[in-house]
Amino acid sequence: MSLSKQERTEILQLARESLREAICHKRQILTVPDTGIFGLRRGAFVSLHLDGKLRGCIGIVEPAETLGRTIAECAVSAAREDPRFAPLRPEETENVQIEVSVLTPPAPIAAEDVSIGEHGLLIEQGARRGLLLPQVAVEHGLDRERFLQETCRKAGLPLDAWKSKETRIFGFRCEIIGPLP
Repeated sequence: MSLSKQERTEILQLARESLREAICHKRQILTVPDTGIFGLRRGAFVSLHLDGKLRGCIGIVEPAETLGRTIAECAVSAAREDPRFAPLRPEETENVQIEVSVLTPPAPIAAEDVSIGEHGLLIEQGARRGLLLPQVAVEHGLDRERFLQETCRKAGLPLDAWKSKETRIFGFRCEIIGPLP
């Protein structure tokens, strides 16, 4: 997947406009594009940063909607529904930096084939699931084993659960767009 400069700009504009409409005007964005890249069914995560710190991050791995709708919904959810943070205030919307990660579909991957900076991880065991985007490993200086452990932690599993036959490991790639003010 390789997005054009125009597609990247349009993706960030859609995320920002969706966020502004919801936070400042208490309404949904009126028009969500559904052609080209926006018409594909792809997972996406929207991360918000304010003053260099994470302010919200919500995503959908297996989308029921088009990429356009997924980006719009995730932008609003990241601003209002990330349980780790208070909802974004209207006065914060202009300064928030937006990063959108467009995902390839997750596919089974062997632990030894995980490449730091290239793969994101989704680990499942029973009803427990944990996901980390590829940029998390890079930003935190994680090696392959630590990345697998931290994804297990995110799933609420023991750190070595990735070694278990009951655990399924999926890898995916992301096209990261932003962050831009």
